[in-house]
Amino acid sequence: MADLLLPQELRILVAVAETGGFSAAAAALGLTQSAVSHAVRGAEAKVGAVLFERGRAGARPTPAGERAAAHARRILRLYEVMGEEVRGAGRDASGGDAVEGVLRIAAFRSAALHLLPPALERLAARHPGIRPEVRVVRELGAGTTGEVAAGRADLGIATLGGSPELPPGLLGGVLVEEAYALVHPAGHPDPRALPLLDWDENCGCHTRDWWRAQDWIPRATVKAGDDGMVLTMVGRGLGMAILPELSLREAAPGVEITDLGPLRPVRKVGYVTTPESAASRTVRALIRELRSGKG
Repeated sequence: MADLLLPQELRILVAVAETGGFSAAAAALGLTQSAVSHAVRGAEAKVGAVLFERGRAGARPTPAGERAAAHARRILRLYEVMGEEVRGAGRDASGGDAVEGVLRIAAFRSAALHLLPPALERLAARHPGIRPEVRVVRELGAGTTGEVAAGRADLGIATLGGSPELPPGLLGGVLVEEAYALVHPAGHPDPRALPLLDWDENCGCHTRDWWRAQDWIPRATVKAGDDGMVLTMVGRGLGMAILPELSLREAAPGVEITDLGPLRPVRKVGYVTTPESAASRTVRALIRELRSGKG
């Protein structure tokens, strides 16, 4: 069985992975480069795998190194949460435990704008000691789920429904199901004849089959940076788009929304976390507030 890595070794692995080199990691941690190199060699000997590819440009994690860094972040986060929860025990004036500490959240843009703020408002009123840190992450590739798996977020707001439903070792739940609609310049006599405006995060696994079955949807004329930019261009009369409900909350008066009928595509939006984070009081409190706002 491999020897256990010490907390300092875990910190060094994360620093090398995030800074891209032994020298940069040493500077970030206040160590010498030789100390970092020695620690990495020791960690590799313990786990029995090469964790970094060394080169003139620095050090790049191998697949084993990526996985090791992800586990290291999650373990180090457990140390932080343990300290926060122990300090909060019995601190509440009512005799219970005060829920406090940093809560790291990753969310895609429209969820960060419209789904998360009401839950955070309720959370702040109920647990003022919780300090949310929210990062907007593009829902491409690993997306917000990948941030949770890599240990960079305690909870992610993600689009669900892919295959597999969630990567191994993660858990989650559906918060809302939102339908897609046709959006176009208000008053246009034939919106389906307009050019299609789209963005890279659109047309995921939850809409792909429906999209392919529509013979009236042309290839995208313009690819925009995000759904907000698509809405702006639709309002300028540059084309039509197919957008989910969360995105449509930003629709301006010059934009008209048309239902796509009973077979319209629907996507699921929910939370994703790790089993260890799901056991923390801060994550449990946020999940309760997210669920209380459903509908």
